[in-house]
Amino acid sequence: TLLYTIKFEDMAWQRNEAPPTQNYYQETGSGDVAEPVVNFLKWFYHFIERNEIYHVENMYEDGFYKISEFYYKDKMWPAPEKVQEIVEEKDEGSIFMILYRELYYRHIYARLKPTLEHRFDSYSNYCELFAYLLAAEEPVKIELPNKWLWDIIDEFVYQFQSFQQFKSKAGKINDEEKNMLRDEDQVWKVTAVLNILIQLTEKCNLNDQLQALEEGEVVTEEIAGEFGMKPIYTMTGFFSLVGLLRLYCLLGDYHMALSCIENVQFKDKDMMALVPACQITANYYAGFAYFMIRKYANTIQLYQHILGYMQRTKQFFQNRSFQVEDINKKNDQMLALLAIASTFCPLRLDESVNIQIKEKQGDKVARIQHGDITVYDDLFFSGCPKFLSPVVSENPTSPFGSSGPRGMQLQVFKAEVEQQRLIPTLRSFLKLYTSIPISKLAKFLDMHENEVRCCLMAFKHKKEIAKGDGGEQTTLDIDFYVDKNMIHISDTKIARHYGDYYVQQVIKLRDSNKLIMSAALNPVAAGPTPP
Repeated sequence: TLLYTIKFEDMAWQRNEAPPTQNYYQETGSGDVAEPVVNFLKWFYHFIERNEIYHVENMYEDGFYKISEFYYKDKMWPAPEKVQEIVEEKDEGSIFMILYRELYYRHIYARLKPTLEHRFDSYSNYCELFAYLLAAEEPVKIELPNKWLWDIIDEFVYQFQSFQQFKSKAGKINDEEKNMLRDEDQVWKVTAVLNILIQLTEKCNLNDQLQALEEGEVVTEEIAGEFGMKPIYTMTGFFSLVGLLRLYCLLGDYHMALSCIENVQFKDKDMMALVPACQITANYYAGFAYFMIRKYANTIQLYQHILGYMQRTKQFFQNRSFQVEDINKKNDQMLALLAIASTFCPLRLDESVNIQIKEKQGDKVARIQHGDITVYDDLFFSGCPKFLSPVVSENPTSPFGSSGPRGMQLQVFKAEVEQQRLIPTLRSFLKLYTSIPISKLAKFLDMHENEVRCCLMAFKHKKEIAKGDGGEQTTLDIDFYVDKNMIHISDTKIARHYGDYYVQQVIKLRDSNKLIMSAALNPVAAGPTPP
């Protein structure tokens, strides 16, 4: 333990100055709390009180997880009351105690099994934290790392999702827990969670800021307001917007989900790029929302971009073992959805993405190509999130059937698969002709002529929807029109746009040069050195 303590202190803080209190290494009031943990808590309290964000970020991203792994791998951190004694904080409602309780309950969710009381207390603490930001008459002075702000919003939505899933398992809830749920029926209510996230985005006039940035304007206090000029409000508001996107997708309201991010630019230099986990989450849920409203080209565009980003930054995540599992899961989910989207809307995929699809889903894609539509169910379940019902009843007979909201979303997807079933065959015949009578095509397909007309209309409709907002052409795209009983086909080959490609590379080079020059003129300030 002594060797670990020395190694940990050298790695985490690299400081030689005196500790903030004289009884720094004493265990007065700490009981059975290990000395390095007391050390960590006092320094953490010290830096948060002084608003030294550089050290807070270091201790949050590095120290908290290392101590959790070493001392609290399968047990809880010290109770908040104990920590209040250790850091000698008189006010249990201080911002440090609120933040510590947020970490305390998050650790329970991540490594242990939370009780119903834990779920209630965690929700109460989140309400206290958000009230601290929202009820303030003037901007709060505290600043927190972007990563921590994202984790707070992400965990808030996750704990709501976990609570709804807990309530839906009526057969596993005992009578005492049922009585507690009836008494506390306002806890983790979907309208309350949505309201909090919406208020956080409105507090900093986030949509006005995003519109100004999209138009190339400088965000001023007139646009953002007094609160919007503070990073803690702007970043919390932006992460709340991504939280709303995620929550609406879980509830199955995809148009509302996309309306939340209508002003968000999915670029590497956007706000979400400051926290890679936020960028991955936003792209996944936005792509899934486009997928469910049948705009497959938008899904493919988003997933290609983020999968390439994840491939390039893989080494960064490998050094953070606690993130690797979540990142790999999102990667596999997007590959499964991309395999479906690319069959419905054939677009050229990047070679690296094609290789990943073949490695992960190659056998299932091959079965689809051979006409096995049952594979779609497996791919959909592999790629979709865990859907929620906005209302959870104590009645064990769910209105969604035995498979719950997930089964209902699958039925919607299977209806789309059924509509798409004949389109590949229809396309293959049309590619062979420049004109063909409907009666002849009906014989080939073994269908009635009126059914063929319906299929042709469906083909036209699906082709236009699948292009998405960008209007991208598919690699197997054909165009046709029906004149009385004759189908006229024009085979559309996509010409390579060399000029556009050249211009894009010139723009990228210009942006890279600007970035290099700005970095040279404004070097990033190094961290504090030991006194």
